[in-house]
Amino acid sequence: MHGTVLSPATAGPGRRPGLVLVTGAGGGSPRTRHLTEAVEFARRGMSVLIYDKRSVGYSLFHRSYSQLADDALGGLAALRSQPGVDGAKVGLWGLSEGGWVVPIAASRSKDVAFVVLVGANSLSPLRQATWAVQAGLLRAGVRGSLVDRAELNMFRMIDDLGMFPEAHYDPRPTIAAVRQPVLAIWGTHDLLTPPLESPPGFVAALEKGGNRRYTIRFFGNAEHAAFKTSDGGVTPLAELAPGYADLVGSWVADATAGGAPVARTSGPVPVQDALTIPVHRSAWWESAAVQLVASALFLVAFGSYPVVALVRRVRGRSRAPVTKVARLLSAGGLVVVPGMFVYVMYLLMSGGEMAFPGPVVTGRPLVWLALQGLAVACVVATVRTALSWRRARFPIPRGESVRLWLLIAGGTVLIPWGLYWGLLLP
Repeated sequence: MHGTVLSPATAGPGRRPGLVLVTGAGGGSPRTRHLTEAVEFARRGMSVLIYDKRSVGYSLFHRSYSQLADDALGGLAALRSQPGVDGAKVGLWGLSEGGWVVPIAASRSKDVAFVVLVGANSLSPLRQATWAVQAGLLRAGVRGSLVDRAELNMFRMIDDLGMFPEAHYDPRPTIAAVRQPVLAIWGTHDLLTPPLESPPGFVAALEKGGNRRYTIRFFGNAEHAAFKTSDGGVTPLAELAPGYADLVGSWVADATAGGAPVARTSGPVPVQDALTIPVHRSAWWESAAVQLVASALFLVAFGSYPVVALVRRVRGRSRAPVTKVARLLSAGGLVVVPGMFVYVMYLLMSGGEMAFPGPVVTGRPLVWLALQGLAVACVVATVRTALSWRRARFPIPRGESVRLWLLIAGGTVLIPWGLYWGLLLP
């Protein structure tokens, strides 16, 4: 792994404290990602190590906070060995995901002199991510079942598939094991970390572990990484929040001199439009396996109808008497099921502070309204198809009966499925 050390251009008397910057989520993040912070901290008298984050062993679907903590400790050892650095005064700074990683490293090594956290979470990653996307949708004006059902259930299914790494990691026991002085910073307009709920979690855990050498500080008009923002946290500006770098410099000086403040909280009250909610593991009937079986059923039930119709047409056979309404059910089912998965996954991947659900009418995105309307049409078409089949005035061939039975079965299963995902709810 490669890194760069930035130090003050003019060396003062004695050796300097050091700070290793541990970045947030994202594999292979370059060291230049935090060059702004590194320069400002170096100007406050510290030697600062920034390093390229690993990509091997880290991806969207696989990561280990324990491994990342070992990387941070490797950076700490490297910085402690640098000329002009006081090895007894080197600490770790962690942003966002780094707020889960740094406490692990600090709890493992007494070589960590102090801890600085920015936008950190005292909640589990799954609960934080669910809140971030939900909050982004609420800011975009979205209400109803898309937020209350579909978004939450999609996260649970992703977790059930094992595609959400470290989903249920509980940081509180590790925070309670941290014995070093802690400076924790949040922007009042943090849209990725719940800024009202995370700080009390840190305080409770530190107090439980008997560590009262902590400082909690909020910066007004600042976003997740404590950069200035003028639009409520959506877009960071190029400057750090006024006083942020000065606070880190003065606090590190005090902490390494044995004068870390005790149980201090200051700054404006943060803004959090919605509270987080617990994200429970899926029950068997809503598990990913059941969802996959249901999807396979829908594919066969709705897909076989047009395929058989095409074969019948090629062979020149007559059409069945319920073709029109059945065709609507088949086409609607083939659109609404994959359409729901694709749209909600898009919201999850582009959610949080950058949520863009498209045009919103009466609290519902037009895309979601279209999917809901199509789902209702499928339910009506299921009933009409069944009635038409029952009232048919002449015998229906056995092969036609089988595909109609499959089609009606698919439409029937679509009802509880649509309720679960919120397509048939307001």
